[in-house]
Amino acid sequence: MPTDHAAALPGHPFFHYQDGTLFAEAVALTELAQQHGTPLFVYSQAALAHALDAYQQGFAGRNVGIHYAVKANSNLSILQFFAEQGCGFDIVSAGELLRVLQAGATPASVVFSGVGKTRAEMQLALRTGIGCFNVESEAELAVLNEEAGKLQIRAPISLRVNPDVDPQTHPYISTGLKNNKFGIPHERALQVFQQAAALPWLEVRGIDCHIGSQILSERPFLDALDKLLDLVAAVERCGIALHHIDCGGGLGIQYQTEVPPQAGALWQKMFAHADARGYGDRRFLIEPGRSLVGNAGVCLTEVLYLKPGEDKHFCIVDAAMNDLPRPAMYEAFHAISPVVPRAGTPVTTYDVVGPVCESGDWLGRDRALAVQAGDWLAVGSAGAYCMSMASNYNSRPRAAEILVHGSEHRVIRQRESFAQMIETER
Repeated sequence: MPTDHAAALPGHPFFHYQDGTLFAEAVALTELAQQHGTPLFVYSQAALAHALDAYQQGFAGRNVGIHYAVKANSNLSILQFFAEQGCGFDIVSAGELLRVLQAGATPASVVFSGVGKTRAEMQLALRTGIGCFNVESEAELAVLNEEAGKLQIRAPISLRVNPDVDPQTHPYISTGLKNNKFGIPHERALQVFQQAAALPWLEVRGIDCHIGSQILSERPFLDALDKLLDLVAAVERCGIALHHIDCGGGLGIQYQTEVPPQAGALWQKMFAHADARGYGDRRFLIEPGRSLVGNAGVCLTEVLYLKPGEDKHFCIVDAAMNDLPRPAMYEAFHAISPVVPRAGTPVTTYDVVGPVCESGDWLGRDRALAVQAGDWLAVGSAGAYCMSMASNYNSRPRAAEILVHGSEHRVIRQRESFAQMIETER
């Protein structure tokens, strides 16, 4: 049984056991499960601040803009927290733009990424006055120039370059290889920069690169930066000034036994690299998501049934793939711990599965747990790509979300009702 004040889940320093119960900061998770029901997402504000501080320490004395990647977790209170800390935002849709504005972002702090921006999204972003479009194709350049001309508003752009660097991550979240759909091929980038500079309604502001997500080593970041700086030199030799260098995001977190680079240490190495090449005093942008929010949250779920089998034992819980889609999508690992560990109950190896009618509806395989029906479990690393990817599959209402700050907590998303789930249907 975990000892008092011991870390409960890998990479979750603000979730700990105290007096035999799992806490988020100074709030017992039993209290939250009893009061708000399950499935329930619980986030630690201290964990958010701690993750952000790790980046800020690495940026001391540098000219850097941190643009939180909204797709990781788009709850308005999470966005408001980052806005209050001085962060900008990296968005990929009109909906995300409206969210960050609702949360208090200044339009100039927004960069708009994504391969499939629609004309309507471009118009909204132009009217709003966002800081930059990260353009991902030559076709997009032409359409954006056309839409900007209609509105008589020059569009600030950077070109997202695909450097063909292997991020050594899951293929579904790799974005910087030449067979990925993202960005402009490195070998064509100079020509496309020249095209962009010649278009009347575009203003070239920078260069952008994002090679993937859940990256666990420094080498891919440094390799991508080298290729990016090669292009900066070539572009500026052609007389096109670049006001910022956007290195994207993608830094991984600990789900199990991974040891990702520390954000501050990584960026000190990145800046040493940039200094050596004469670019350390430039304006840099970054777009972290998972590394800021992933280990700031857990999902609480109740054990419904224990189902023994000949080859497998199943622990059936009330959270499912519609709440936590990463295991079904990526065969991802999430640590699972009891909220109140049991003494005297035999430890059994279970597959932890949900109630959705899919064999892919599992949260964890082969987990050694001492549990009984009615117990609560905490699924770790649930702050990123869980609620933001949640669905109503099997007509299941989406879960509530709680933000803990010290000994206080507040509901930042109410549990969805059946009426809310069907209110747009006829």
